[in-house]
Amino acid sequence: MGKRVCVMGGAGYVGSALVPRLLERGDDVMVYDTYWYGDIFGEMRNCKLKEVRGDIRDRSKLLDNIKGMDAILHLACISNDPSFDLNPSLGRSINLDAFHNVLDVARQNPEARFVYASSSSVYGVKKEKEVIEEMIEEPLTDYSKFKLECEKILKAEARDLDYVIVRPATVCGYAPRLRLDVVVNILTINALERGIILVDGGEQTRPNIHVKDMVGVYEKLIDSPSDKTRYEIFNAGDENHSVRELAEIVRRKVPNATIQINPVKDQRSYNVNSDKIKRFLGFRTSETIESAVESIVDAYREGKIIEGLTNPIYHNIKRMKELNIS
Repeated sequence: MGKRVCVMGGAGYVGSALVPRLLERGDDVMVYDTYWYGDIFGEMRNCKLKEVRGDIRDRSKLLDNIKGMDAILHLACISNDPSFDLNPSLGRSINLDAFHNVLDVARQNPEARFVYASSSSVYGVKKEKEVIEEMIEEPLTDYSKFKLECEKILKAEARDLDYVIVRPATVCGYAPRLRLDVVVNILTINALERGIILVDGGEQTRPNIHVKDMVGVYEKLIDSPSDKTRYEIFNAGDENHSVRELAEIVRRKVPNATIQINPVKDQRSYNVNSDKIKRFLGFRTSETIESAVESIVDAYREGKIIEGLTNPIYHNIKRMKELNIS
């Protein structure tokens, strides 16, 4: 028997791949989202899908619509740091201030598993080869600081909830609501449209995870027994590569492109260890960075990506400017 699952931010990058999977396996799914990036599920006619166009800052709308759930996944956020530079108060209002609204909704659904999508960026710069969940967090940006602050709120104020925290690596690969402003996808679209793979620095190490594998993580977090997940924190990543190594993977898939090295702008560097989610929940990845790049190359050649470098629909900060979001 399927579960009743609410995905806040379900029309985002990961949500656009997750929601069809949940429907495929028989779950009743509610998507609560602002739909800033379009009507992602417009062609999906499914009686098990309910869509609510709403903002998580609207407490009354949240409470009115989200009831009787078996699982609530909180994916809704302003999801990259340049977006914070554009409007810092907007990022705070959604990623931190509205978190109390979300917790009120979770308490209104006392039987629900509450899954909070944090970020592996909370670790900041780490020299250790294996960054595990117990290490001290050193967030460098507003985005990662607010993610960590929400984790602290959960630990301090939400012991009444069946909650679990996941710290995803950077997601990559094709999904219906595609982002082309994350590292592997950026390198790939530059190779395809410009023939140049732009690399800032290159020696920084970053963890990545294919969007299909990230969907698998959320399935595990929804389905696993409470004694395996309650109050736990799980890293969710697959391969750790330097940015230069990622560029080489892209070049092998787009062989006519060349690599151009620029001075480093983003100093973040860390290797995330995801052994804990394997031990506790038996999760294993099935995809690779290579298959993520291939999925974008295939989508581009099939005409599914239009003006990938300039179209605001693929770039959070450009879209926010276009909509003048506040």
